[in-house]
Amino acid sequence: MSQAARIIEDEYQPVLLKEKQSILLRRLMERLQEYSCFYRKKLEQAGISFADIKSIDDVKYLPFTEKDELRQEEALALMAAPEEEIIRIHSTSGTTGKPVVVPYTRKDVDDWAEMMERCMRMVGIKNSDRVHITPGYGLWTAGIGFQTGCERLGAMAVPMGPGNTEKQLAMLLDMQATVLIGTASYGLLLAEEAKKRGIDDQLKLRKAIFGSERWGEKMRTRMEEILGVETYDIYGLTEIYGPGIGIDCDLHCGIHYFPEYIYCEIIDPQTGELLPPGELGELVITTLAKEGMPLLRYRTRDLTYLDPEPCKCGLPYPLMGRILGRSDDTVKIKGVNVYPGQVEDVIRMTPGLSSEYQMIIEREDGKDSVLIRVEEDPERHNPKAAREFKHNIKAIINIIADVEVTPYQTLPRSEKKSKRVYDQRNLD
Repeated sequence: MSQAARIIEDEYQPVLLKEKQSILLRRLMERLQEYSCFYRKKLEQAGISFADIKSIDDVKYLPFTEKDELRQEEALALMAAPEEEIIRIHSTSGTTGKPVVVPYTRKDVDDWAEMMERCMRMVGIKNSDRVHITPGYGLWTAGIGFQTGCERLGAMAVPMGPGNTEKQLAMLLDMQATVLIGTASYGLLLAEEAKKRGIDDQLKLRKAIFGSERWGEKMRTRMEEILGVETYDIYGLTEIYGPGIGIDCDLHCGIHYFPEYIYCEIIDPQTGELLPPGELGELVITTLAKEGMPLLRYRTRDLTYLDPEPCKCGLPYPLMGRILGRSDDTVKIKGVNVYPGQVEDVIRMTPGLSSEYQMIIEREDGKDSVLIRVEEDPERHNPKAAREFKHNIKAIINIIADVEVTPYQTLPRSEKKSKRVYDQRNLD
């Protein structure tokens, strides 16, 4: 191990990391006390003094921050820095409610670029790579986040943005791009279109980074087979920074995150009770270094767990599991909580099925019914796939579902995020 690598590893030893996180937390509390009307009021209502929070162990005494609280009438109500220090804003999409406007200081932008560059280095992207960026720009964080990471690394950014698949494929060929960035849904669409047109073997891609949605191993395998790449799952939320607060490594066994920027907890999504490492629950994040809009114990609604064991890849960063779904996307069917990650796991273990599926839930005469449509694997025919999938759904998830195996590429593809669950009961 080099001296530089040893220094980095030492910084993440539990005792030193805890001390560093505690210092950052105390600075954060001072900032919030000085600049944040929102958190002054929130802590006062909770009966907590800013001075009471001295160690990272004290985070558990702080109240949660919910997304609905971020949807203030005044767009910058949660700003915790002088306005003259704000150099950029981004916002959430607003698909589930009023968009959340997030202000960034110069330090926030630089810290985010540092994390994004770190993610790219971790998965083997170099300054000689040509990086084809398909996520949107503008108020959405993804496009510009990846671009600043590329520029910091010294790689060539090709800022395509979303849509126009014809032009995307032409640029991938013309620029001989070596890295593809996007949502997994759009990555699959591009891969299938390249194969359909017979140009998949002309692409020079070697790596692909996908984020913004949950995607499973069947989708990973399919894209890697067509594009000849190794794929990586990147994690992030606009409310926190954007993509880049964590990424999986070459072993693909979870998401490495950066504990000098974010402090992570796992809670029971129903009770709010803190859960031990290794137990599945809802991810809660406290931003330790953010200035523009810091968040205390923000409920992400993402379902995962914290892995107490160091990753065998050798990276010093702690590990959480890949996101298995969202607590607010979980559907209760006949008394059983079901989330998309479970369905994808069953698809993965059933021969003859591809990655794309839809789950349609209806209620008739007071009884729930479930239909799961899933595409067949174009490379591996299994005449018993529907029966085996239905059996596995019952054995693993403990629900009875009707199953329809459809021809490959008959379910809709998306340039953004794919919709998987259609709960028709909400229309009753």
